[in-house]
Amino acid sequence: MKLLPRALAVAFIVCMAGLAAPVQAGQAETPAFIFGVISPRSAVITAQYWNPILRYLTRQSGVPLKLKVAKSSPELAAMIQHGELHFIYSNYQFAPGNDGAGYIVIARPLASPSRGQIVVSTNSPYTSLEQLQGREVAFPSKVAFTGFQVPMDALLRAGIHVKPRFAGTIEGALGQMLSGRAAAAGVSAVIANAYAERQNVSYRVLWSSEEYPTVPIAVHPAVPKEKVDAVRTALLSMSERFEGREILTASSPLFGQPTSFGFVAASNAEYEHMHRFYRQRLPLPEGQ
Repeated sequence: MKLLPRALAVAFIVCMAGLAAPVQAGQAETPAFIFGVISPRSAVITAQYWNPILRYLTRQSGVPLKLKVAKSSPELAAMIQHGELHFIYSNYQFAPGNDGAGYIVIARPLASPSRGQIVVSTNSPYTSLEQLQGREVAFPSKVAFTGFQVPMDALLRAGIHVKPRFAGTIEGALGQMLSGRAAAAGVSAVIANAYAERQNVSYRVLWSSEEYPTVPIAVHPAVPKEKVDAVRTALLSMSERFEGREILTASSPLFGQPTSFGFVAASNAEYEHMHRFYRQRLPLPEGQ
């Protein structure tokens, strides 16, 4: 069920069906807050990465968090648009139509900025974007920011029209490109590099975008402030605690992050760059 507008949110936060178990007077168990995440990697790797972190945050904050990995990126984007998640690790909320839910950025990973890229296999005959004219190019999904929106805008501005193949994830798009089913792939540089190292494969970069902030953690405005503060505090101090560092050290290779990885405070203002992109991007061709 959709989270309610800000004015009514506090009164009804405890009775949201489908997101958390109903709370009755005298009931001992606290309902879980749903933590939805983008999944540009496989669902298995996404769960392996996030579940230990969320269990730690639950213990430290006292706020029970439950992972939600949507079946697809468009499904997660729709859940964000309708305000169906309490906490999110996503940048879909910045897209037009999704920003009305009012998600508030509270933290971001301490990681390198993100870039969109268009890549080809090392033995590909293509050496320039112009050679991709009319070719099939693999992308994760229509809602992927660095994996589709940014590289597709670059292609359109260069007058290059390609045939998109949507693979579901960035790793899937890379797989289609590497197997020869697509001439190139639109990817996030960080995710593509981590995948290549893990799978011992290589590729060439034809084009890279400017830098964008890393995907943030945000919260729906309906979540009570004391819950938000508790989760934020646990996130920001995670790398300073022995147990937290152990979890981060074990999880970081899955996402291609340094072992010194942690979380730092962030705000919506840091993501104005993404809002500006959406305001200035070229319209997609009909059917895309």
